[in-house]
Amino acid sequence: MEKYNPVIKIRNLTFTYPNNRRGLIDVNLDIERGKKTAVLGVNGSGKSTLLYHLNGINMPQFGSIEVLNMEVKEENLKEIRRQVGFLFDYPDHQLFSTTVYNDIKFGLDNYKYPEKEKDELIRKVAQDLRIEELLALPPYQLSLGQKKKVAIAGLIVLEPSIIVCDEPFSGLDGYAVLYFKELLDKWVKKGKTIVFSTHDVDLTYEWADNVIVLREGRVLKTGTVQEVLTRNDTYSEAGLVKPLLYDLFSDNDYKPRSVSLAKEYLKNSCFKVLDC
Repeated sequence: MEKYNPVIKIRNLTFTYPNNRRGLIDVNLDIERGKKTAVLGVNGSGKSTLLYHLNGINMPQFGSIEVLNMEVKEENLKEIRRQVGFLFDYPDHQLFSTTVYNDIKFGLDNYKYPEKEKDELIRKVAQDLRIEELLALPPYQLSLGQKKKVAIAGLIVLEPSIIVCDEPFSGLDGYAVLYFKELLDKWVKKGKTIVFSTHDVDLTYEWADNVIVLREGRVLKTGTVQEVLTRNDTYSEAGLVKPLLYDLFSDNDYKPRSVSLAKEYLKNSCFKVLDC
């Protein structure tokens, strides 16, 4: 049996914005190592606020967060931010240098990598992400998909253990979504932990391992996708629409989580009917 191994522990976390709006209310969570964990909820449910706490963009006002056995507090932030890469919803929020090469290099400069090693790491990550031809370009000339690739390059060049993504697939076309999913899957196979926010129930149902459902700053449900998203009360309580595949197979004992599995099941079912 696989050992349960949380890399992030959140206890009694409460966060209030300056206008007295409660962003998070008494949040208690463990986030498991080597899994893709979705933070799911409607707009305003607290998804981004929670993610901003995972590498100290927001600091705990009440309660505590422990990341890789380090408490999120001022003296640990430098190492936490090296270990926890953060991808913003809008990549323009983290791209500011004159060239793509310098943007990727920024984190390496902060951690004082040797110059030769910096160049080798930048060239390697650019090759891995297929953005070598972009290195000399200014970020403002890039498409949204290209900007997201560059922003990711700036994270993974530091080889973080945890990658946190705020709405990583928003604004991307179908092929770009497939590419990013494949890329994140490769990192998970290497033992990395992915935490991402989304309001896309179909994507979460198909692709995530674990899910945290938020509503109005509170944790409504948490567990594996099978435990949480195969319960009708999850959707009524969270104000979410059921995933199409779950809804389609709601009266069936078998509930495929991908289109390919659904097609295979329907194909085999049809053959059985014909044989009869």
